[in-house]
Amino acid sequence: MFRRTALALIAATALSTPAFAGSHGMAKDIVDTAAEAGSFTTLLAAAEAAGLVDTLKGDGPFTVFAPTDAAFEALPEGTVESLLLPENKDKLTAILTYHVVPGKVMSTDLTNGMMAATVEGDEVTIMTEGGVMVDEANVVQADIEASNGVIHVIDAVIMPE
Repeated sequence: MFRRTALALIAATALSTPAFAGSHGMAKDIVDTAAEAGSFTTLLAAAEAAGLVDTLKGDGPFTVFAPTDAAFEALPEGTVESLLLPENKDKLTAILTYHVVPGKVMSTDLTNGMMAATVEGDEVTIMTEGGVMVDEANVVQADIEASNGVIHVIDAVIMPE
């Protein structure tokens, strides 16, 4: 049902930097693949604080729209520190699970205007014209396969309603 090739995503992927060079093997799960890349330390720290690491190391499959460290740095000052406080664990968990879609959704599965249900419960909107976007974030690298799903790198942190 989602089988339409997103040429813009493929073009964006071809032009993006190889943040995951050498990590395309299927032996590593999503967490290990992200850790190896080195540009997701904030995301991984947040997943740890929210208690989601074991889930993301689980069977899946999961599709993760993974914001880079630079995406977290672009948030208003103090936002990340505030979210990492124990009293904000529920809010942090909601934000992080909004970045995860059940199943393995590859770039070739995407269509313009597609709505994808997240683990958090809301839906993200996928746009494929003029570059691929998930809500207000640009996909800067796609189809990073892991043993339990796929990672699509995004340039912003997306927020549920």
